Amino acid sequence: MKQNKILLVAASALLLASCGGGGGRPTFGDNEYPVVEVGTSSAAMQTSYPATIKGVQDVQISPKVGGFLTKIHVREGQNVSAGQTLFEIDNATYQAQVRQSQAAVNTARTQLNTAKLTFENSKQLYENKVIGDYELQTSENTYEQAKAGLAQAEAALASAKEALSFCFVKSPATGVVGTLPFKVGALVGAQNVLTTVSNNSAMEVYFSVNEKVALDMSKTGNGLNEMPSVKLQLADGTIYEQEGKVTKMSGVIDASTGTVQLIALFANPNRLLKSGGSGNIIIPRDNNAAIVIPQSCVTEVQNKKFVYTLGKDNKVQYTEITVDPQNDGNTYVVTSGLKVGDKYVTNGITKLSDQMEIVPITPERYQQKIDEQAKAMSAGDIVNAMK
Repeated sequence: MKQNKILLVAASALLLASCGGGGGRPTFGDNEYPVVEVGTSSAAMQTSYPATIKGVQDVQISPKVGGFLTKIHVREGQNVSAGQTLFEIDNATYQAQVRQSQAAVNTARTQLNTAKLTFENSKQLYENKVIGDYELQTSENTYEQAKAGLAQAEAALASAKEALSFCFVKSPATGVVGTLPFKVGALVGAQNVLTTVSNNSAMEVYFSVNEKVALDMSKTGNGLNEMPSVKLQLADGTIYEQEGKVTKMSGVIDASTGTVQLIALFANPNRLLKSGGSGNIIIPRDNNAAIVIPQSCVTEVQNKKFVYTLGKDNKVQYTEITVDPQNDGNTYVVTSGLKVGDKYVTNGITKLSDQMEIVPITPERYQQKIDEQAKAMSAGDIVNAMK
């Protein structure tokens, strides 16, 4: 007897639980099913795109001259300023060239001074008719040649100093130092990248959209200016605290993928974003005429989704629908298969079959009958079973 009571209570509980979901319906003793008419409502949707994070200015640092690396003045991840020295390359040869060029300048300057004195003296002698035109012109030519020699020596000195400055590799921008693949003593040249300096005060996030989406953006006129702010989902699944703005769109469609690249700009005050990182760009979409239905009234067979629609003869039809891939876990936004004015069954769909005739009722009446049956059972069978 006790076992029968337990079975009765369990059966009652299962019946009550099945009343509220889409998988079952209470036993009303008739063929009544709740039916609603398709309408429209507002739906806040979002689209996600894989993205790559880069600094606004990522500069590869390579030396202009070759030689042995003698000093490294920075460490990985260090913040540096524009013009700050990062590396030193063996410069003994270049210093010798500077000294040699400086000596050549001194010699040329001395020769110029001598030529100048000679020319000035020759002018006095010419005025006193001591020498002729030939001697004066020769003295002037020697003076001009000395001036040219000094200019040439000074140019060689400037070139030597510039070559020496190349041994001190400086940062062209303010930013963060990347990896340091070479150690002190390594032989490096112009083909080697010593590090990368990334300006990460703001970050550019690269992502791609298909041609249709890009075309829709272009048709809006000022497409990028009218785009809403976007969000960035980080690699750990969290949403970055700063919102971004799409600032650039490529003018060329990638023939291999059929996509167009866009760039969104994000402020990075806390330096949380790192150049080379990955994430997902999330773009919000507002649909003011969306067809939204509960997921509980949808069945899925081989990745296809179906609902039972109601015909004029009160017979249900197994109807395939397509939905937006983005959903909130409770509802679907229908993109095709249903239109405004159609009617569909909301509960008890597991008991239905195609072309089955039903008696349509409102969801309110359906819930009322559920409450009435639950009340009757709790006042009768359930109470008696617990005695």
